[in-house]
Amino acid sequence: MNIHEYQAKSILRKYGVATLKGQVAHSPEEALAAAKEIGGALWVVKAQIHAGGRGKGGGVKIAKSFDEVSDLTKKMIGMTLVTHQTGPEGKVVQKVFIEQGCNIAKEYYVACLIDRATGRAAMMASSEGGMDIEEVAEKHPEKIIKADIDPTIGLAPFQARELAFKIGIPNENVNKAVKFFQGLYQAFVETDCSIAEINPLVLTKEGDILCLDAKMNFDDNSLFRHKDIVEMRDLNEEEPSEIEASKFDLAFIKLDGNIGCLVNGAGLAMATLDIIKLHGSSPANFLDVGGGANKEKVTAAFKIILKDPNVKGILVNIFGGIMKCDIIAEGVIAASKELGLKVPLVCRLEGTNVELGKKMLKESGLNITPADDLTDAAKKIVAAVKGQ
Repeated sequence: MNIHEYQAKSILRKYGVATLKGQVAHSPEEALAAAKEIGGALWVVKAQIHAGGRGKGGGVKIAKSFDEVSDLTKKMIGMTLVTHQTGPEGKVVQKVFIEQGCNIAKEYYVACLIDRATGRAAMMASSEGGMDIEEVAEKHPEKIIKADIDPTIGLAPFQARELAFKIGIPNENVNKAVKFFQGLYQAFVETDCSIAEINPLVLTKEGDILCLDAKMNFDDNSLFRHKDIVEMRDLNEEEPSEIEASKFDLAFIKLDGNIGCLVNGAGLAMATLDIIKLHGSSPANFLDVGGGANKEKVTAAFKIILKDPNVKGILVNIFGGIMKCDIIAEGVIAASKELGLKVPLVCRLEGTNVELGKKMLKESGLNITPADDLTDAAKKIVAAVKGQ
C-alpha cells in the first residue's frame, strides 16, 4: 500500500526523523491558511500523488508570497500531472502539501528496504540526492553505499556513522545523521514497510539534517496490524479495478495489454504473463485468485477482467491443488452467463477434479476453447485475439 508524502512525514516524525513544517490543503483557501500558520517568507507547494518525478512534471513549485501560494495551488489542484512513473495518462492532483522553505546546502539520498539477496533489511545511502537512484546505480554505482542490518540488533550506531561518513556528511553533522538514520530504520521496521525512502535528505546551511521528501510503501500482508495506516489509503490514487479486487482478497494488478488472465498462484500467474508475451501478445492484468478461492471469488475475478474494455480475449490457467478445477469452472460459467461472454476464452485446467471441470465447461453451451497445456493455451488465445 502506498501513502502520500505528507502522510509519510507524519509517521516519520513520530520516530524522531526531522522534517519541515507543513500542512495538506484541498483548496487555495486552505493553502493560504496553511502558509500563514506555517509562517516565514518562502513556501513550497507540492502536488500529492502516488508517483515520483513530480518536480520534473511541474508538481513542485516555490512560492515567495501568500498570493503565489494561493495561485499555484489553484493551478495545481485539478491538473493532470504526468511523470515518468504515472505513464502518459498521468494522475489528477486533488490535494497539495504546503511546506516551509529551507536553505539547502547539500542533497543526499537514503532508504530502508528489504534486500532479497540477504533476506534482511538494508539501508542504502548516496551523496547523489534528488536524482533517480536507478540512474545513479547505472552510471555511478560506487556512489551507492549499503549496510546490511542484523535483525537482532537493528541498525547499529557504527553502521549509521559509517554511512554518514561515506556519503560525505560533514563531521560536525554526523551525530544528527546517525539519529536520523536510526529513526528511519525504526519507522521502517515497526510499520512493516517494504520501502522507506528519503530523497532528498538535505543538509541545510544552518547545519540541520532534514527529510525534504518521503516515500513509504507498506507490506499489504501486515496491514491488519496497522489500522491507523490503513486509514491513510487514498482510493482516488488507485485503479478502480484494483480497489474492487481488494474487496474479494484478489491479487490483481491492471496492465496495458489485451489478454485477460485468471490464474491461481503468483508463480503460475507470472509464467502465464511471460508466455503470452513470448507468443506475440500482451497481458491485460496480473490476477491470482489464490489457492482457496470459492465460486463467488472466481465469479468476481472474472467480472473484473471483463469490465476492462481493452480485453479482447481471456486465458484461464488453473493448476488445481487446494483449488479445485470444478470450482473454477463453476465461477467462469456463472460470470460468463451473467455478463454475456463476447470475447474468445481459452481454458487450461489441470489437477484436482480436472475432468469434472472440463466436462462442466464443455456442457455449458459457452464458446470456450480447451487447451492441453500452457503453451497450447497461449498460442490459442493469441491467435484468437489476432484473428478478430
